[in-house]
Amino acid sequence: MIDLAGKTSLADTMAIATGRSNTHVGAIAERVIKACKETGVAAPRVEGMPHNDWVLVDTGDLIVHIFRPEVRQFYNLEKMWSGDRPTDKSVGKAVGVKPVGAKAGRKAD
Repeated sequence: MIDLAGKTSLADTMAIATGRSNTHVGAIAERVIKACKETGVAAPRVEGMPHNDWVLVDTGDLIVHIFRPEVRQFYNLEKMWSGDRPTDKSVGKAVGVKPVGAKAGRKAD
């Protein structure tokens, strides 16, 4: 589990799991989706099925990533999100990203 509070407005927590194969990743994802529905999350957003290399289940407050081992190693989300990250100071604006139409050398609003 990775605490995302103060790092992004995407979610409060991120969970990362690994399945041994595409079938295993899909089975874990199905179990996560079922558990979400049993606890009152009616329609979690799901990406990556039916390929099952990397499945993302977004419940709003929790994002669950389920990877095959080599895909997890390649993306290394633990390193990306566990370290010191700039804080998201305004909801809806990514840190370090200029708004569309912003010109080089000009300060963004």
